[in-house]
Amino acid sequence: MNPAEIAELRDRRYNATVVYLKKIHSDLIVLRVKPDFPRPEHQPGQYCTLGLGNWEPRVEGCQLESLKPEELSKIVRRAYSISCSVEGEPGTLYDSTSSDWLEFYIVLVRENLDGRVPALTPRLFSLNEGDRIQIGERITGHYTLEPVSPGDTVIFLSTGTGEAPHNYMLWELLRRGHTGRILAACCVRFARDLGYLDTQMRLMGQYPNYKYLALTTREIGLTRKVYIQDTITSGELEEQLGIQLDPATTHVFLCGNPKMIGVPQRNRETGSVEYPQPPGVIEILEGRGFRADIAAIKFKGNVHFEEYW
Repeated sequence: MNPAEIAELRDRRYNATVVYLKKIHSDLIVLRVKPDFPRPEHQPGQYCTLGLGNWEPRVEGCQLESLKPEELSKIVRRAYSISCSVEGEPGTLYDSTSSDWLEFYIVLVRENLDGRVPALTPRLFSLNEGDRIQIGERITGHYTLEPVSPGDTVIFLSTGTGEAPHNYMLWELLRRGHTGRILAACCVRFARDLGYLDTQMRLMGQYPNYKYLALTTREIGLTRKVYIQDTITSGELEEQLGIQLDPATTHVFLCGNPKMIGVPQRNRETGSVEYPQPPGVIEILEGRGFRADIAAIKFKGNVHFEEYW
C-alpha cells in the first residue's frame, strides 16, 4: 500500500486526534483522544472503542503478524474503559468542562498465549501526539456509580489497567463531595506498572476519606508480594479501610483479570452455581453476605464487575 492510498484511508476512516500521550514505560501509556465531533455525554465507568487501520505500523518486539492483501485496508477496533487522571493541576480536581478529549490507560499486548496475534495495541504504541485515530461515536456500559448513595463505603479493586474506570469513578465521587469512605486497590506485577501512583498518593493526603493500596505480585516494593484476594481473607482490607465490610452500606467494584474477579456460572445440568477456582473476590465476598450483579436477570447487587479481557 503506497503513501497516497494510506493518506486517503486515514482521511476517510479516522475521526479523532491524539492530543496527549504519556509513556509510563515501554509497555504502558496514558492516551488522550479528541473526537472531531462534540464529546458524547457519558458516565464515569463507561467505555467506547478505539480503532486503527491494519495499514498502520506496529512497534517492534511483538508477535509477528501476517495479513492478506485484502485485510490491509480494514480497521481493527477494541473497547476501552475511559480513564481519568483525577487531578487537573496537583491539588485540584480535573475540570471536565474545560476539556474536549477522552483519556485511556492502555497496556501493550506483545503476544497472546492462545496464538491470536495482537492487532491493535502494537499499533496504538506507535502513535505520536497529533496522529489521527478512529474513536467510537457512542459511549456505553452499565458499570457505573448509579447504585451508590452519598454515605456508602465504596471499594475499587482492580488489576493493571483495569484501574482506568475506577479513576474516573473516583474523580466523580470526589467532585460531588462523597462523604463515605473510599478505598482503591490496584494489583500489578511490578511497581512501575502503577501509572497513576503519584496522583493517588497526593489524593490520599488531600482527602481524609480516601485510601489507596498499591499491590505487587512479582516484586516486594511498595508493599509485600500480595494478591487482592489475600487482602480480603487476611483482614488487611478492612484494617486499611478502618471499618468492617458491611453489605448493607458497601459497594465493591471489580475490574481486571477474570481470575481475580471470579464470576460464578450456573451449571446447566444441576442448576447449581459454581465458582471458578482458586476463589475469586466474588466468592469470598458472597460468603460474607454480599451479592454480585446478575446481568441475565438484571439483578443489581452490591458487587459490580467488569472483566477486562
